[in-house]
Amino acid sequence: MGKTVVGITVVGRDHEGVVASFTNFVFASGGNIEKMNQNVISGLFGMYLEVSFNGDVDIGRLDREIRELAKKERMDASVRHESARKNIAVFVTREPLCLQALLSESGSLEGKIRVVVGTEETLEQVAVKAGVPFLVVNHKVQSDAEGRLLSICREYDVDLIVLARYMRILTPSFVWRYPNRIINIHPSLLPAFPGASAYAQAYERGTKIVGVTSHYVTESLDQGPIILQDSFAVDPGDTLESIKRRGQALEARTLLRAVRMHLANELEVRWRKVHARSRAANGDIHSMIDMLFGGRGTAPDATPKR
Repeated sequence: MGKTVVGITVVGRDHEGVVASFTNFVFASGGNIEKMNQNVISGLFGMYLEVSFNGDVDIGRLDREIRELAKKERMDASVRHESARKNIAVFVTREPLCLQALLSESGSLEGKIRVVVGTEETLEQVAVKAGVPFLVVNHKVQSDAEGRLLSICREYDVDLIVLARYMRILTPSFVWRYPNRIINIHPSLLPAFPGASAYAQAYERGTKIVGVTSHYVTESLDQGPIILQDSFAVDPGDTLESIKRRGQALEARTLLRAVRMHLANELEVRWRKVHARSRAANGDIHSMIDMLFGGRGTAPDATPKR
């Protein structure tokens, strides 16, 4: 008999008894909790349960029952079952290279880019040319913007969100609904130079190496588990603009590699660290890294974030 694994996310205002309510439901339904994460920030509660069942499960029915329970508990909840070919939403603002890289390689990805969402219309023609719907979400109030984003993600049954130089900060209320399913690219070797204007910060400090970091998004800005990092040496004649041009090209390549690995189920997050799942028969992690990158680039970072 096979095992079915589903993810359950619960988000809403914190109150007593909510954890017990959902965990008791899982046990009463014959499920076993394999992973559980929960957090509270300023009265907002978020929980993720990874639940296994012996044999097949009616996912539609389970989702309905979870939503009914969530309504009683005044929470928002959903059930996700891993599909073979994942649906992708790409969030963008103005910079085109990351989006262009993803769209140009979309046919070779183990997933489908279903929609591109922009904070403005700058990159609309890039998506339209590739035959992908483009939607604008430019609400000034972040809660309104995120409400629309969630609606779009539900409409397109999104499994993975890729932030391709998306220049708005997502709140815990949104991030907690997609645990380890939002990938960002940041223009620095985190934890150095988090936040805005990373290239300018590096240039002003006179760093000899400039890099980029692809990481999963958490409620803490630029502190999520690191997937990949890559870098280049700064030449004496480099200006801030030349560093930006080189960095943006590296961003596109690194983000694409991180997305490929996620879609191929080659990544696992444990204790806020990203580990690569080896496909090599002998289990040799170094052989696996060589196989993935051909001896080039960097392996997923193994440095604890905290």
